[in-house]
Amino acid sequence: MRGLVTVMLVWGLVAVPLVFAVCRLPRKAYLGVVGVVGVVGVAAWLATAGLGYAITENLSTSLDGHVYVHKRGTPVKKGDLVAYRWRGGATYPPGTTFIKRVVGVSGDVVKRVGNDYWVGDEHIGAAKPRSRAGVPLTPAAAGVIAPGEYFVATPNPDSLDSRYALSGNIKQAEVIGKAHELF
Repeated sequence: MRGLVTVMLVWGLVAVPLVFAVCRLPRKAYLGVVGVVGVVGVAAWLATAGLGYAITENLSTSLDGHVYVHKRGTPVKKGDLVAYRWRGGATYPPGTTFIKRVVGVSGDVVKRVGNDYWVGDEHIGAAKPRSRAGVPLTPAAAGVIAPGEYFVATPNPDSLDSRYALSGNIKQAEVIGKAHELF
C-alpha cells in the first residue's frame, strides 16, 4: 500500500505541472493545486508508512476543517483536538472516528443549568432536544469528570458531543490520539 501511495504522490506532482503547462492556467491556481496535492500526498504517505498516523475526513459541520491527521497513542490534554471511536448511536455506526476539542479533563467540574453546560467557568453551549436529523437527544449528567475521561465539544450548536448522554464523557480507551487539522 505504501508503494502505491508513493507512486500516486509522485505521479500527482509530475502530472499537475504538465496539465497546467498544456492548458496555460494561472500560476496561482497551479501553486494551489500543487500545494493541495503535496499536503494530501504527504498525509497519505504518513498514514500508510506504518508510523501510526491516520487521515480522517470531517463529514459534519461541527469543525471548520475538512481533513485531519492523527497519530495513534498520542496523549491528549485540555485544548487539544482528539480523535476517538464513537460508541454508536444516532445516525453514526459504532467505530466511526469523531474529532472534537478536549474542554474538560479528570477532576474538572461540569455544571448544567437548564440546557446550558459549563466546564469550570467556560460556557460550552446548550444541549438541544433533537439532532438535525430529528433524533431525540437527552442531556448528559453534570458532575466531576472521572479519572481517565474527557469532556469533548465544539462551538457548533449542532455538535454531537459530551453535552449529550448518547456521547457523554469520552473514556481513555476510546481515544485514538491527538488530531491536527490539515485543511
